[in-house]
Amino acid sequence: MASQPTESAATQAADSAMALIDADLSSPDEELAEGGGLHKQLKRKFIEGSAGFMSLVALALILGLAFCIERIIYLTLSEINTRKLMSNIDKRLQADDVAGAKELCRNTRGPVASICYQGLLHIKEPLEQIDRQLTNYGEVQVSMMEKGCTWIRLFIAVAPSLGFLGTVIGMVMAFDQIQTAGDISPAIVAKGMKVALITTIFGIIVAIVLQFFYNYILTKIERLTSQMEECAITFLDSVAEYKQGK
Repeated sequence: MASQPTESAATQAADSAMALIDADLSSPDEELAEGGGLHKQLKRKFIEGSAGFMSLVALALILGLAFCIERIIYLTLSEINTRKLMSNIDKRLQADDVAGAKELCRNTRGPVASICYQGLLHIKEPLEQIDRQLTNYGEVQVSMMEKGCTWIRLFIAVAPSLGFLGTVIGMVMAFDQIQTAGDISPAIVAKGMKVALITTIFGIIVAIVLQFFYNYILTKIERLTSQMEECAITFLDSVAEYKQGK
């Protein structure tokens, strides 16, 4: 019979804790209506979410964004007007100006110009050998474009893991405080659960943001790879015409 009041008290404490959490989650809308900015709300939640683990989540976001921005800038600068480049190369080859074609490729940025330059270096070799050189050097260019993507994938995986770790730590903190106080107080339970939920939310948000940028980077890499393959075929056709005209 004594266990029934104890179970009832525990149930009431859990319900009260969830009510406090719901009130805390709904409070940002009220504070925003009173003039509080969104950045202030994020800052307050960041502080409430245990500075140690939240700092690690923020570090994962900063480093991940740094790699994403670097890759986006690199890939954007690698994009050129490939049709114009291949047309100019073909004109120089038909005019028997191999040196001019090489100079054009050297002065043009991007992987397409690089593989064309590599092919011009072996223009005296058979077409099969030139094709092999283009394929091998194309793989090198793709590897260069994917440089840093491994780190981005790492931060995408680490950010939610840190959030889940903060969740576990928050629950442990709640039980430690309950043990110290010797009472199942709704305020004590809500505090630990709030830390757990906030770290998880921020970890998932960081992973979503980085995943968005990562998919955008993969799209640009696929576009450049497709351009390299198309230009390699066009380049081989130009070289074949050049060899036939000699």
